[in-house]
Amino acid sequence: MTATRPSRATPARRVSHRRTPARHRLSMQLRVTLAAFVLICCLLGLGAVARLLAPPSNTALTRFDAIIVLGYPADSDGNPTPGQLARVSEGVREYERGVAPRLILTGGATHNHFTEAQVMARSAEAQGIPATALFVEPQARDTIENACFAERIMKAHGWRSAEVVSRASHLPRAGLIFNELPLLWRTHTAPPLEPESVVAQWAEASVEDIKTARYLVWARWRERCQP
Repeated sequence: MTATRPSRATPARRVSHRRTPARHRLSMQLRVTLAAFVLICCLLGLGAVARLLAPPSNTALTRFDAIIVLGYPADSDGNPTPGQLARVSEGVREYERGVAPRLILTGGATHNHFTEAQVMARSAEAQGIPATALFVEPQARDTIENACFAERIMKAHGWRSAEVVSRASHLPRAGLIFNELPLLWRTHTAPPLEPESVVAQWAEASVEDIKTARYLVWARWRERCQP
């Protein structure tokens, strides 16, 4: 009798649990997108709350040593834009009301080759402000430097108090920045020259929320005003 050789069992086929590369890439993209969305929402929330709680002043003064007009870009031909002109015009009105005997116009050439402060000074002179009452700060590249460099001018002249003029959406962040300086100050809103749409106001507020959050978590510590 011929012995039969036992047959080998066919090994079970292993089931691979690895994702295909395309599916893996899609999953990673989804997670990165979701993480970015959550981060943006957190920054918007932090900025919105900080702007809501930002101080509008640190003094009860109604008369100041200077009016600081924060910079805004001129157009590509060197003419004042509506946003810039609104700030300058409100600074001029405050000067004429006797709030302060001088204007400090601050802003460098950040968006084109025209220096914001110099264009604003020309606008103020055209509205009747004497050149002797105008002080130009032409180097600042952002709001932190607006505050820092304007404060240096004030310190050099022995001035201790200022009214800060800008548009409403910008002032809460400016208030947080000025609150770090050794000045007595209050903010003052420059109303827009023309009505703005709700969408434009919302978009501007969202940008300010992000910038405020960036200031709180980064720029406040890394871009501090140096004496």
